[in-house]
Amino acid sequence: METEKLSDARREALLGLLDDATPSVRKALLTHFNELGAPGLQFLQEVAHGSHRVLARHANRFLEELRFSDPVAEFRGFIRSLNYELETGAFLLSRTVSRDLDVAACCATLDKIANRCRDLITQPATIREQCRTINRVLFHEWGFHGNVEHYTDPLNSLIDQVLTRRKGIPISLSTVYLLVAERLGIELEPVGLPGHFIVGCFTEGKPFFIDPFDRGIFLDTDEVFALLRANKIVPKSSDLMPTPIREVLCRSCRNLVNHYRAAGDNEHAKLFASFVEEFDSAYEKHSA
Repeated sequence: METEKLSDARREALLGLLDDATPSVRKALLTHFNELGAPGLQFLQEVAHGSHRVLARHANRFLEELRFSDPVAEFRGFIRSLNYELETGAFLLSRTVSRDLDVAACCATLDKIANRCRDLITQPATIREQCRTINRVLFHEWGFHGNVEHYTDPLNSLIDQVLTRRKGIPISLSTVYLLVAERLGIELEPVGLPGHFIVGCFTEGKPFFIDPFDRGIFLDTDEVFALLRANKIVPKSSDLMPTPIREVLCRSCRNLVNHYRAAGDNEHAKLFASFVEEFDSAYEKHSA
């Protein structure tokens, strides 16, 4: 049976169940896709590279759990799709190093952190007040922190390792912060400064910023500019603009190129350099 021969009704039924988190439903779908074999793989890959970001995320999780996918090929496909979503991209990136990464366990950790924050937030609360709660949970209760001692350790850039070890570099800790905030319905944006990475809020009057590498310290515009000047960087207003998800993931790959080279792992350095080239190529084709 070929995937294209599935009836429209059957395809719609499968699509309607992909984002159902009920354990019994997920178990039944896993069994069903396993029985379908190649057609199931083809169907999931179509959805994973489709334009519906939420369904793409769930399709990727099924692919990962079923071990249908080649992690490197899947990440390349994700890059070429131009349908960038931070959580999916972060896990696909990590799976190129850790094929057996347990995405469900990682998501459960993020859910647990978000649920703890939700329990502590008293509504109505401003975004700043809600972020204070995230800071309390992430940095004080869970102990997430910047890995100052071993900054160039490649594991600092892999989302599963950051969640397990509770330490990372600015961009990976910002990613964790954003994924928790997303679960809480808080509108925050990644902000890729020259030489540093933070999180920004642009929906409450004056913008404010959060530095997850410095245990969630709040910064205003002048303080961010002062931080850049302290690092001998002449600040520009454009430095504070939200960073596209494509660039967040590409920047993570650039970091890994440098960090794997520093570790003497040229094989992985070349792999992530090829991902950077894929991002650049996909962007140039899209912009042409």
